[in-house]
Amino acid sequence: MAGDLNEVPVGELESEQAVAELKRLATTLAKYDKHYHQRDKPLVDDAEYDALKRRNLEIEARFPDQVRLDSPSNRVGYTPSEKFTKYTHAVPMLSLDNAFSGEDVVDFVTKIRRFLGLPKEQDIPITAEPKIDGLSANIRYEHGKLVNGVTRGDGQVGENITQNLLTVADIPHELTGTGWPDIMEVRGEVYMAHADFAALNARIADSGRQFANPRNAAAGSLRQLDARITAERPLKFFAYAWGEMSDISSETQMEMVGKFEQWGFKINPLMKLCANVDALLEVYGAIDDQRSSLGYDIDGVVYKVNDLALQTRLGFASRFPRWAMAHKFAAEQATTTLLDIEIQLGRTGALTPVAKLKPVNVGGVMVSSATLHNADYIRGIGSSGEAIREGRDLRVGDKVTIQRAGDVIPQIVDVDVSARGPDSVAFEFPTKCPACDSHVVREVNEKTGKVDVVSRCAGGLICPAQAVEKIKHFVSRNALDIEGFGDKQAEAFYLDGLVKNPADIFTLEERDSEKGNLKPLMARDGWGVTSAKKLFAAINERRDADLNRFIFGLGIRHVGDGTAKLLARNYDSFEKLSAAAIEAADETSTAWLDLVNIDGIGETVAHSLVDFFGESHNLEVLEKMLAQVSPTPMEEVASGSPVSGKTVVFTGSLELFTRDEAKAMAERLGAKVAGSVSKKTDLLVAGPGAGSKLKKAQALEIEITDEQGWLDLIKQ
Repeated sequence: MAGDLNEVPVGELESEQAVAELKRLATTLAKYDKHYHQRDKPLVDDAEYDALKRRNLEIEARFPDQVRLDSPSNRVGYTPSEKFTKYTHAVPMLSLDNAFSGEDVVDFVTKIRRFLGLPKEQDIPITAEPKIDGLSANIRYEHGKLVNGVTRGDGQVGENITQNLLTVADIPHELTGTGWPDIMEVRGEVYMAHADFAALNARIADSGRQFANPRNAAAGSLRQLDARITAERPLKFFAYAWGEMSDISSETQMEMVGKFEQWGFKINPLMKLCANVDALLEVYGAIDDQRSSLGYDIDGVVYKVNDLALQTRLGFASRFPRWAMAHKFAAEQATTTLLDIEIQLGRTGALTPVAKLKPVNVGGVMVSSATLHNADYIRGIGSSGEAIREGRDLRVGDKVTIQRAGDVIPQIVDVDVSARGPDSVAFEFPTKCPACDSHVVREVNEKTGKVDVVSRCAGGLICPAQAVEKIKHFVSRNALDIEGFGDKQAEAFYLDGLVKNPADIFTLEERDSEKGNLKPLMARDGWGVTSAKKLFAAINERRDADLNRFIFGLGIRHVGDGTAKLLARNYDSFEKLSAAAIEAADETSTAWLDLVNIDGIGETVAHSLVDFFGESHNLEVLEKMLAQVSPTPMEEVASGSPVSGKTVVFTGSLELFTRDEAKAMAERLGAKVAGSVSKKTDLLVAGPGAGSKLKKAQALEIEITDEQGWLDLIKQ
C-alpha cells in the first residue's frame, strides 16, 4: 500500500505522486474553504491552512502541467451561501499569493523586474500595509451614495450583505469631500477589535455559543439574516483597494488610498511606501513588532506595486495579481520526542521515511508526525551534499525541534544530541522493499553522475504497492475517470486477481461472464446486480476516452495532465505519439527535435516518453489496451483570435514587451509558443537583433512580422 503523500517533500514528488497529492489537497482545501467562508467555523488555524495552500502552489510550480481544474489556486473563497442573494462582481475579487521569507520577497520583486524588463539598479516603489484578519467586502457607490455591499464569495460571485454593511459605522452611506467618480467600488476588510471581541463573547456567554476568534465573530456578524443583530456587533472597516471605477484620477496606489480617507473611509495608518526590498522587510519587521499592541488581528503584511500603470502591465497570473503579495508572519516551533521512523512506499516505488513524534502543540495544532524526506536527510546531509543540522543525524528517542512552515507536515529542524542515551543507535535505511522484498536502489543520473536522493523499490511491475497505485491513477478523475471504480475497488480487484494492470479493466466484464467463473462480481461482498452493471457500463463509456486523458492515465513519469494535453494537441492520435516517441530514441532524428520543440515539453519529458515507449513490457500492455480502447483526439479550443491554434516563435531583443509578456499574450489568444523554428512554425515575431531563427524562418518561407505587426495582428 502507498504511504501518505502529504509526508513526501515537494522536491521529491514524482509526477504521478504529484497528481494524487494535488487531488488530496483540492479536496481538503475545498472542505476547509466551505467551513471558513460559508459557515464561519474554520476547521484548522491559519498557519495550517496556509501550509496546505503553499504546498499546493509549490507542487503546481514544480508540475505546472498537472494543475487541476478544481485547483485551490484557481479558486478564491468559496461558493456563496444560498442564504443570501448572489451578486456578480464587476471586477473579480482575487486573492493574493503568499511569501513566507525574505527570500520570497526578493523573488517577488525580481519577477516583477524581469516581467517588466527593468534593470536591476532601478527601484520599484511598493506599498506595505498590515494584512487584516477579517472578512473582505466590496462596497459600491453610485453618484456618491452606497447602493450595495458584497462579500468576496468565490471571487466572481459574492453574497449581497448590503443591509448588514450599512450598520458598520466606518462605512459611509454617502461619500464626503469632492472628486469621487460617479461609479466607485471600495474594497476593504471588516474586522473586530480585541477589546470588542472579548466584550461580545462575555455578553453572549449565557447563550452557550461563543466565537473562537475576532475573525469568526466579524464574519458571523456580517452574515446574519437579521441586520438588527449585526447592528449590535462592534464591527470596524479599513479601506485598501477598489473594484469598478468610472474614473481613476490617481496614478499610484498610495494616492488612491489617500483619497479614500478624504471621501470618508478609514485607512490603515501603518501603510508605508517603500523604495526597495530592504525597506519592505524593515516595515515588515516593524509591523510584526507592533502586532501584540495593535488591538486587532493581522497575519502578515501586504505589498503592492505603487504605480498603477505598472500594475496594469503586470496583470494577473491564475487567481493572483502579479503586482501584489502577502508576506505572512513566521512559523512556530516546538520540541518533542522522535518515537519512531516509519518507511512508506509510493506508487513509483519511492521509499519515504516519516518521523512519528510524541504529540505536541505547535501554534494551536497537535502534531504527531513530520517528514524526513530521504535517507540522506536522516543522516544530516542535504540534497546537494551539504551538512544540515550541522551534520547531526536523527535517531529514534531523540529530542527534536519541529517547525510548521510552508509544508503540510512539519519538518525537523534540529536535534539535541546531548540528550541521547547510551543505547542510541544510528537509523539503518532498509535495503529491501517492505512490500515485495525486492532490492532498494538509488538511481544514478547518467549525464551528471549524481546519485538520486530518493530510494526506490526495484520490483517494478511485481511490486503490489506500485501496481495498485498505477491502477488507481489510470481510473482517477483527470485520467479515465471511471465512475464507481475508486481506490477501494482498485485495491480489492488487485488482491482478488481480477485486475492486475489497467488493460485488465476492459476485459473485466467479459471474464466476469465466462463459464466456470465460480464467483462473478455481483456475488462478491458489497456488490449486486445493479452495482455490477453500473460499473461495467462506466467502463464501456471510457472505451473512446479522450486522448489526453488516456496519455495521462498511463502514468508516464513527468507527464502530468497539462503535458498530456500538449502531447494530445501536437499528435493527432496515440499511434502517432507512440511512433514519434519510439523514433525519438535517436536524438538526431526529426521526431526528437519536434518533440523537444513543443513549448512546455523539454528534454526531461522527452526522455521519459522515449523510456516508456522503449520498454517492451509497456508495449505489450498497451497492445492489449488498444485492442479494447480507441482514444479520441482532443477538440480544438474555440477562439476568435487570428492566432488561435497557430505555433508562434518570438526571437530577438523585444522592446515593446518582455518575452514573458509576449508568451502570456500568445497563450491567452490560443496560440502555441515554441522555442525554435521548424516546418510546423506558423509565425515568427522578430525583434531587433534577430539572428539564426530569422534566417531559418526565411529559408522555410514562414510568415515573419515585427513587434508592432504582432500587436496589430492580435488586435484584429
